[in-house]
Amino acid sequence: MIYSMTGFAVASTELESGSLTLELRAVNHRYLDLQLKMPDELRVHESFLREAIAAQLTRGKVECRIAYAARQSTHNPAQLNIDMVQQLAQWNTQVREILPAARELSVADILRWNGVLESAALSADALQATLQGLLKQVLHDFASARAREGEKLKIFMLERVLQIEGLRQAVAPRIPGAIAQYESKLRAKLLEALGSQEDDRVRQEITLYASKVDVEEELSRLLTHLDEVKRVLSKGGAVGKRLDFLMQELHREANTLGSKSVDGEVSRCAMDIKILIEQMREQVQNIE
Repeated sequence: MIYSMTGFAVASTELESGSLTLELRAVNHRYLDLQLKMPDELRVHESFLREAIAAQLTRGKVECRIAYAARQSTHNPAQLNIDMVQQLAQWNTQVREILPAARELSVADILRWNGVLESAALSADALQATLQGLLKQVLHDFASARAREGEKLKIFMLERVLQIEGLRQAVAPRIPGAIAQYESKLRAKLLEALGSQEDDRVRQEITLYASKVDVEEELSRLLTHLDEVKRVLSKGGAVGKRLDFLMQELHREANTLGSKSVDGEVSRCAMDIKILIEQMREQVQNIE
């Protein structure tokens, strides 16, 4: 499969104490740039989340958001984190020893402190299993979305490859005639400038300049690179960097084809080929 670096997936689940939502979105990026945004009480699970996501992706700017919406319930009230309260009390005493004029922490200050009030459901070991199941579902949907987009990119690329091959086939038969016409014009100019009959020197100059405008080698390499693009797309996997390199090679051959051309139709085809290559290169930036 060819995977796009652009994707989105979201899933939610209900807990006794509230709802948990996990969202994953990504855009193209040269490397894997993973950012996790979640409530502080869920940070303990960040390591396994990061490892699970990184195992599925190799490139892209990825953002994972986890939201928890608490539900008020008399059956499952929030619990006071005694260890945190004791730590705050100790800090309060130490600060007032250094700064006697400092205001003491009020009950409201303490209750607003992150981690002081915690849901029993959130602090349970079962939360990690719930989070793992949610992440598994999101990663599956995310991969499916990326695969669908990747298939569209593959079709787009192959269509451009076929168009370039068509332009190449249209250009190839014109090359011998264009070179012969160029040689004829060059011969006439040399004979006029030298004021003599054709000799070895004239033939050498004609051969030399004719070789400089012969684009047969460029057309051959162009076909080789197009075949490699098709092979890479057929192979699948993380092929974005390989395809990006091939786009550079194709662009180089198209540039040379245009600069060496002595035929107007060949020059026009070279420009059309460059446009198609540029379209492919833009889309390759979205392939993993």
